[in-house]
Amino acid sequence: MPNMKISKIYTYPIKGMRATELENAVVTKHGFPYDRRYMLLEVAEDGSYKNMAIAYYPLMSRYFPTINDDESFSLSFRPADGEEKSINIPLKPKVDGLEEVEVTMHKSPTKAYKMEQKYNDWFSSTFGFDCVLVYLGNDMRKVLMSVNGNAPKASAPNGWLSSISSKATQLVMGAEQENKITFADCAPYLVVSEKSMDDVHSRMNDGSKYDIMKFRPNIIVSGAEEVWEEDFWGELTIDGTTKIECEHNCARCKSLNIDYDTGKPGTGESGSMLKKLASNRRVDPGMKWSPVFGRYSFLNAASEGNEIKVGDEVVVSKRNDERTKFDWEGLHTLK
Repeated sequence: MPNMKISKIYTYPIKGMRATELENAVVTKHGFPYDRRYMLLEVAEDGSYKNMAIAYYPLMSRYFPTINDDESFSLSFRPADGEEKSINIPLKPKVDGLEEVEVTMHKSPTKAYKMEQKYNDWFSSTFGFDCVLVYLGNDMRKVLMSVNGNAPKASAPNGWLSSISSKATQLVMGAEQENKITFADCAPYLVVSEKSMDDVHSRMNDGSKYDIMKFRPNIIVSGAEEVWEEDFWGELTIDGTTKIECEHNCARCKSLNIDYDTGKPGTGESGSMLKKLASNRRVDPGMKWSPVFGRYSFLNAASEGNEIKVGDEVVVSKRNDERTKFDWEGLHTLK
C-alpha cells in the first residue's frame, strides 16, 4: 500500500481569496492560524451588507496573500489586464473602537469588526464598487453541521479499543467544546486527496489539467491507493500524533467553474467542471444535487496545538464502512 503524506498545507487569510501556502502549521480547533479570519462584504444601495464569496465574485481569485511575519500579510491584486496593486493588512488588528457588524453565514451568525476606512477604500477601488473588510475577532461562528452524531459504523485496526477511544474523544469534545469556526463554510479543515485528481483530470477532454486549488483545500494528502477512497475516511492520524476527524463530505458549487487566470466565469472544459462532476459524484443523499470532493474535518481535542508539516506521514486510523450523510440544522443544501 502506498505511503500517504501531506503534500500541501494552505491557509486563507481572507475568505474567497487565494491561499497562502505553508510548510508547517499549528493545528487548533478553529483551524489553521489566520484561516478565514477576514471577510469582504458588498455595500448595497440601502447600506446593508452582502457576503462576498468567490462563487459570485470571481474576481476574488485575482487577490494573492503573502504572510510577512507574525504581524501582517501583504495582499496583491493582480488583474488579468491592468496594474498590480498591493496593501499590507494586520493579521491581528486592534479592534478597540472599531464598529461591530453582524455577519451571518449559512444561518450561523456572529459579530465582526469593520476595518479602518483605508482598507475599505482600497478594496472598493479594486473591485469597482463599495465594500468593507471585516475581521472576526474572538466571536466564532457556531457549527451547525452535525458532528459526531451521524457517522456510520466504522472499522479500525484495533476494533473494540478504537471504539472505546472514539467514545472517549466524544466525551472530551462534548457539548462544552461547542464546535465553532471562523468564516470557513462548515468546518475548520477541508482535506482532499491528490489521487482523486486523476479522475478529475480525466474529465478534461482537451487534455489539460484541472487546478486542485479550485477545491480550496487546507490539507492535500498524496499517496492514496484509489480515487475517491477519501469518501470513507473517518479519521486521519498525521505523524503518529495528530488526529483529524473527517466528519462530512464537501458539496461543491459553481465556484469550480471560475477561471482563476482571468477572474471571470470559466469557458470551455474547466468552465464546466461542476456539471462534469455531477454526472457521477452526487454520492451524498444529504446533498443530493451537489457533487462531492473532499472531507469537512475537525481536530481531535487531544491534538490541540500540535504542529504538522509537509511530508508528514498520514494514516487512515478510522475508515467508515459507508459514506456519511451530510446533515445541517435547518439547512440541508448549501448554495
